[in-house]
Amino acid sequence: MSSPHKPSRAEEEYFAREDAEKKRKLAMVQSKQMVSSEREALRTLHQNHCPACGQRLQKIALNEVEVLRCFGCNGCFLSEEDLKKLAKQPGYWERMLHFFVRSDYDAPNV
Repeated sequence: MSSPHKPSRAEEEYFAREDAEKKRKLAMVQSKQMVSSEREALRTLHQNHCPACGQRLQKIALNEVEVLRCFGCNGCFLSEEDLKKLAKQPGYWERMLHFFVRSDYDAPNV
């Protein structure tokens, strides 16, 4: 009888990267197949709405970077480029935790 084996952190990271790459490739194929009118209709419908709860996202300035914030579920969204800009600044993680985490907030089950 074999004992259950918990994957190592390196294994978990590898499979997470593999899964993300598969999803990225699938999204690229779907995007190419979508006609421009359908793409524009979806963009208009979903733009500036939270993907978790559907509330309108609000623009918040954080150290010269624009963050889209949902006050319905406390979600935060920013581009990869903006995240890299923030990460280069000293004290980045402390400021991010202070900005994004609220101790007085209980997120609704979505």
